[in-house]
Amino acid sequence: MSLTDVSADTTPFFSDDNEGEGPTDNGVGSPQPEEEESASGVSDRRAKVIVVVLCYINLLNYMDRFTVAGVLPDIEQFFSISDGKSGLLQTVFICSYMILAPLFGYLGDRYNRKYIMCVGIFFWSLVTLASSFIGKEHFWALLLTRGLVGVGEASYSTIAPTIIADLFVKEMRTNMLSIFYFAIPVGSGLGYIVGSKVNDVAGDWHWALRVTPSLGLLAVILLFFVVQEPKRGAIEARPEHTLHRTSWMTDIKALCRNPSFVLSTFGFTTVAFVTGSLALWAPAFLFRAGVFTGEKQPCLKAPCDNSDSVLFGIITVVTGILGVTSGVQVSKKLRTRTPRADPLVCAAGLLLAAPFLYLSIMFAQASTVATYVFIFLGETFLSMNWAVVADILLYVVIPTRRSTAEAFQIVLSHLLGDAVSPYLIGVVSDSIKKSDSYMWDFRSLQMSLLLCSFVAVVGGAFFLATALFIEKDRHLAENYNLVISGQS
Repeated sequence: MSLTDVSADTTPFFSDDNEGEGPTDNGVGSPQPEEEESASGVSDRRAKVIVVVLCYINLLNYMDRFTVAGVLPDIEQFFSISDGKSGLLQTVFICSYMILAPLFGYLGDRYNRKYIMCVGIFFWSLVTLASSFIGKEHFWALLLTRGLVGVGEASYSTIAPTIIADLFVKEMRTNMLSIFYFAIPVGSGLGYIVGSKVNDVAGDWHWALRVTPSLGLLAVILLFFVVQEPKRGAIEARPEHTLHRTSWMTDIKALCRNPSFVLSTFGFTTVAFVTGSLALWAPAFLFRAGVFTGEKQPCLKAPCDNSDSVLFGIITVVTGILGVTSGVQVSKKLRTRTPRADPLVCAAGLLLAAPFLYLSIMFAQASTVATYVFIFLGETFLSMNWAVVADILLYVVIPTRRSTAEAFQIVLSHLLGDAVSPYLIGVVSDSIKKSDSYMWDFRSLQMSLLLCSFVAVVGGAFFLATALFIEKDRHLAENYNLVISGQS
């Protein structure tokens, strides 16, 4: 086999032994398969089971990510840390996640994706478990382990959507992606709920970090025995051996010249900024509002009052389901009227979320009920983006560049989004605070969180700009082979 043989890149030594093999003749006669395989090499029934497994792992990833936010007041009290240092817990995780995403994107476009995910999630489970045994004199160790958790998530988040893309097309792909992205708000909400409830029962926030590792080991087993690697691009009548594979640098240059991909990535970056800020700080902000108004007692010893984490978790689950569902359904209906439907839906979601997020922050000291109502509406509109943005990426980028595109989007959206926003909100809060009092603990965080509304408006503008280019870029991606042939 030549070193330049394309099949060598897509079927490495650690791929499935029977991957891509056709039926064999055993001399007696080949039995009829129970279910005909699609062009991807995976049966329709198996493909749906694979999506269920991938959804479970995605849910688990986000559940683990926001368990820390659910017990943040306890962690702050345990380590005696400021808002700035609290924000670092999310920032170091996101930084390692985005740094490693391009590596896993490169590997995911060239090697067996299932095994890459297995190794990453196993490592993530071990590191998460290790983080639950850290003492109060070693806050740096908690930062380190939270950073290493990003290894597992980077190995999964860059690759899983591309597997779904190779199993389904058109509306079925959109439906499966919407199911996959349900796991983000549902997992996030469960992180708050499980984290705070385990903390209440055990009386120690460390136990909250011991729930997901065991579930992570189950995820590895399901990945290994259930998930089957599909053939890249075959479901779109463009199997990987007919596509012109290019170097990583060529892929990056092509993505940077794709305006729909670049602009939608910047738009998604603003979504990451807002959700990252709210994910870490919203429960703590609501708790401080309760202390400021006299409805709650300040946290002087563990366990703290984490009822706001539970309520915020429930809201995150419900609004996530409503937002993702409504985003997909509205997009489907609008597609019959305009091919620019997807970026327009994303823009509308952000522009509608901005005023409700502003009102939720400003009403915190006046009415708890009004605050939760505005948070509910703001998060619902914000969640309309998740599945639609993922679908945009998949149809404006060719199959052999999708993992790289996912990695590129992860790096940029986290670098300028939720890698910086939790820490930035904490630092701004510390700088605004004029005295060490419960009033300024609340007021300073309130003022710093107002930045989220402004960023959401900017994101809406990016998606409106995406709508100007979406038709052309989708056409170029769908006819990539024809363009290459014409240039030959």
